[in-house]
Amino acid sequence: MSSQLTAPLSADEVAVHHVKVTKGDRAVSTVSHILLIIWSVIVVGPLLWTLVTSFKTTSEIFSSPFALPKKIQWKNFSNAWTTAGIGDYFINTVIVVFSALILVMVFGAMSAYVLARLRFYGNKVIYVLFLAGNTFPIFLAVVPLFFTLKNMGLLNTRPGLIITYVAFALPFTVFFLYAFFKTLPNEIYEAAEIDGAGEWQTFFLVMLPMAKPGFASVAIFNFLGLWNQYLIPVALNTNTSNYVLSQGLAAFAARTNYEVDFGALFASVVLTILPVLIVYIIFQRQLQGSVSQGTMK
Repeated sequence: MSSQLTAPLSADEVAVHHVKVTKGDRAVSTVSHILLIIWSVIVVGPLLWTLVTSFKTTSEIFSSPFALPKKIQWKNFSNAWTTAGIGDYFINTVIVVFSALILVMVFGAMSAYVLARLRFYGNKVIYVLFLAGNTFPIFLAVVPLFFTLKNMGLLNTRPGLIITYVAFALPFTVFFLYAFFKTLPNEIYEAAEIDGAGEWQTFFLVMLPMAKPGFASVAIFNFLGLWNQYLIPVALNTNTSNYVLSQGLAAFAARTNYEVDFGALFASVVLTILPVLIVYIIFQRQLQGSVSQGTMK
């Protein structure tokens, strides 16, 4: 009688064979999916309603707020862009946010690298001060910032707003990138040093590309935070020609209470949200991959 030989199962395969899905597991999975569906409806529902409402006339918004528009009103977006000045606010926001983002990422990465890789007197103290900056509420610094920028001649200017954005985003950037630079292997740094690379070459050509996962993550987080910033520009940027989107949208909403152009108001909201959604859709995989790589380090 012939016998059939089979290869022994590995430990992982044995564990899989012994795993049984219980009723409790199914219940937890079902409840989790239901809660996720409810949460998705809560988040996505208002966004879709805002998008649909942006194509309606004011009378349609009040008469049938949850119905589809009878005719798509593209003029709402043109009115928002030109009449309401959203176009100028959008350009101001792009200039301020991207300028601040570039500066904070460059200075933040350099600061985090120095604090994580180099040893010098006061290293820990400086790092703790950066950590303390993350706990400092913005509204407590508004008055000192107001007089500081006023004395420097930067009040109600875009450069003053950029500097302030950089100052408040820098502690979080240093805190986030510090852990990534800390985990990079010393052997690569020593190899670059043996090859004759200086500190600047080692940082920009070797160490910074290795910290790309953390760099990508913090760049996206900073962009979202700076784009939606409201308190700082309201307090330090009262010049209407330098308004950013958050200020312009609030001012337009206040005027709309009298002009009753709610179609253009909802179109302005869509134009404000659209860049954030585009950035998230484009960099979604990059963000998920960078966070997962950061947690595995």
